[in-house]
Amino acid sequence: MNNEFLENRFNINRRHFLGKMTAGIGSVALGSLLVPDLFKGSGDDSNDLPLGIPHFAPKAKRVIYLFQNGAPSQYESFEYKPMLNKMAGEELPASIRMGQRLTGMTANQAKFPLVGSHFKFAQYGQSGMWFSELFPNIANLADELCMIKTMNTEAINHDPALTFMQTGAQQGNRPSMGAWASYGLGSENKNLPAFSVLLSRGKGNGQGVYSKLWSNGFLDSTHQGVVFSSGEDPILYLNDPDGTDRSARRKMLDNLSELNNMAYEDFGDPEIKAKVQQYEMAYRMQTAVPELTDLSKEPDHIVKMYGPECLVPGTFAANCLLARKLSEAGVRFVQLYHQGWDQHGNMVGEMPLQAKDTDRASAALITDLKQRGLLDETLVIWGGEFGRTNYSQGTATKDNYGRDHHPRAYCTFMAGGGVKPGTVYGETDDFGYNIVRDPVHINDFHATVMHLMGLNHEKLTFKHLGRRYRLTDLAGKVIPGLIA
Repeated sequence: MNNEFLENRFNINRRHFLGKMTAGIGSVALGSLLVPDLFKGSGDDSNDLPLGIPHFAPKAKRVIYLFQNGAPSQYESFEYKPMLNKMAGEELPASIRMGQRLTGMTANQAKFPLVGSHFKFAQYGQSGMWFSELFPNIANLADELCMIKTMNTEAINHDPALTFMQTGAQQGNRPSMGAWASYGLGSENKNLPAFSVLLSRGKGNGQGVYSKLWSNGFLDSTHQGVVFSSGEDPILYLNDPDGTDRSARRKMLDNLSELNNMAYEDFGDPEIKAKVQQYEMAYRMQTAVPELTDLSKEPDHIVKMYGPECLVPGTFAANCLLARKLSEAGVRFVQLYHQGWDQHGNMVGEMPLQAKDTDRASAALITDLKQRGLLDETLVIWGGEFGRTNYSQGTATKDNYGRDHHPRAYCTFMAGGGVKPGTVYGETDDFGYNIVRDPVHINDFHATVMHLMGLNHEKLTFKHLGRRYRLTDLAGKVIPGLIA
């Protein structure tokens, strides 16, 4: 390549060209040091980027999922339907129900009496979102929220619906959302797991949660959610037994690692390597976890924001505050489960207790992230596994009624992490029973969350039993209307 060509074609001289090329080579070398697998490829013919690197620039680096287990009623929270109050006691029109599937709890009811909400609604923010009086703190953040009114699922009972919402399949043994995020992106902090799970129990009728909801499924066990308990030991079996110090533990792990590596050379089982990584993670967590889970050092204004319950381990408020600390420390996916939303009866008595448990702390988490400059890169999700019927389960009075399961339309909201703030997405009919505009299926929801994290849901796959699996299986599309 001659000087004349360079100068005439690109308006640069040889010295400039060589300097730029050298800088480029240096960048490549630096990239290979920072990300050792950068040029290794995915090991197949998919031409995907190696694991640990997003497919494109992410809007959200982390997710905090405030899962309301048991299915909170949309009619007592975020879905204002005055028609239900106007027609209270009247039969749900057959033209609305259209013979749709019901649960065994109401399928044999002689009548389906409509029941309006006992609680008052008002509009908030420039967006004019509707909120019931039970959620005043969340309501005050209306212009930060992206409210989906048209979430829908095929599952009509808790176990398959909950499993579907968390894993993308109604059956077990599938990786959860957090496990997929860990598999695709890894952790930002080598001393903490990429996927953490926090549990709390409200005062209402509860549905159980179980380990398959945060399972790694067929992925390496390093991607399984790590459960933090509310007891004296935040993570069980993490501490050294009496008589064992750090140096002895280090020596034991080194010897165990050597034995495991010998076994790996003999059998080639990748799970052996995963176990070694888990042992090393546990060793590093012995130092990192106690400091993170100590909430007593939080300043008074933070405690006041979340409420005094945030200093009581195991409460929803304490878990919200801990979720902020975990996310701030680089945990990729923090999953909260709050039980108690299964109001088949006594809606008027139980719903306010559940709302009181969650409203203040949920709003505080979003506010806290924003004031720390973390909300833009942290996606907060709030919602359950399905919605509730517009008719009463059993006999209804104004002050005593319950609602059955309704999978065809329900509410979920998101904040931060690249979603469109102050947005109400989708619309249901006057009865809140059927979707009339912009449905969001669970597969679509999963695809959109993955997209916000910089992951193409169709490319993030894992080969198992002869086929490639993904979180969205064979469906799902990204919903542009949810993205800023």
